[in-house]
Amino acid sequence: MRFEGTVMARFVGRFVVPALFAALFAAPLWFMVVGSLRPAGGPPPRTLELLPPDPSVAAYARLPELIPLFRYLANSALIVAIAVPVTVAVASLTGFGLRLLTPTARRRAVLGLLVVLLVPVTAVWATRFELFRLAGVVDTYVPLLAPALLAGNPFLVLLYTWAFGGVPDSQLGAARLEGAGWLTIWRRVALPQVRPATLAVAVLAFTFHWSNLIDPLLYLHSGDRYPYPLGLQFLRLLNPTDWPLLMAGCVVATAPCVVVFLLAQRVLLNDDPLAALRSGGRR
Repeated sequence: MRFEGTVMARFVGRFVVPALFAALFAAPLWFMVVGSLRPAGGPPPRTLELLPPDPSVAAYARLPELIPLFRYLANSALIVAIAVPVTVAVASLTGFGLRLLTPTARRRAVLGLLVVLLVPVTAVWATRFELFRLAGVVDTYVPLLAPALLAGNPFLVLLYTWAFGGVPDSQLGAARLEGAGWLTIWRRVALPQVRPATLAVAVLAFTFHWSNLIDPLLYLHSGDRYPYPLGLQFLRLLNPTDWPLLMAGCVVATAPCVVVFLLAQRVLLNDDPLAALRSGGRR
């Protein structure tokens, strides 16, 4: 009897509880998908429903007719393609540099990052805009990519600092005795051992730059440079009562983040990340 109770507790802890949490977080996504399949101009459902009475993909077909959908998506993809690798490189280098400091200096640096993390973004909007205006880079992608040169967020640097703390000092010392420079040690010794942190930083950076609305709203004036979040905002202003259309736009905006998260999770759970990506591509 006690054995059966233990097995049941393990089953609930390993499968039932995670399934409930997954359903809780997936419910809003399913609500968006169902809402986007409702007839054009229809109101949002008053109760939960698995599928609308007459599902239709007409809302997705109407998106390119109202906004330059593919242009906005291409602009967002370009920003992400540049910003994410830069963010990973800068955050990992900074975190590795903090790892090499003495414990006292490292604590002070971490404390400084925590103080910076507590500063609200809204407090620096005016200063940042004036700096970019004086530099003559307003209405370009430079203000949108500039945060990547500063690792995007102090939290990402702290994440790497914690991850690099698990790299033994003996490995770093042995690499130095072999004549390797610190950049080589960072690239060949330390970085391969913190792959989960790298994936986490990449996913967080992707999500931030893909869904960034405030910076394009502040710095971009030319319509051909708008990313998708700004185009989605214009879609809401053009037709604020067409719920299926708005939900279709939200699904298009959310789908890349969901795909990136699922791919990162697949790589993390596989012993050979390259094999996981190859198998995922075949399927």
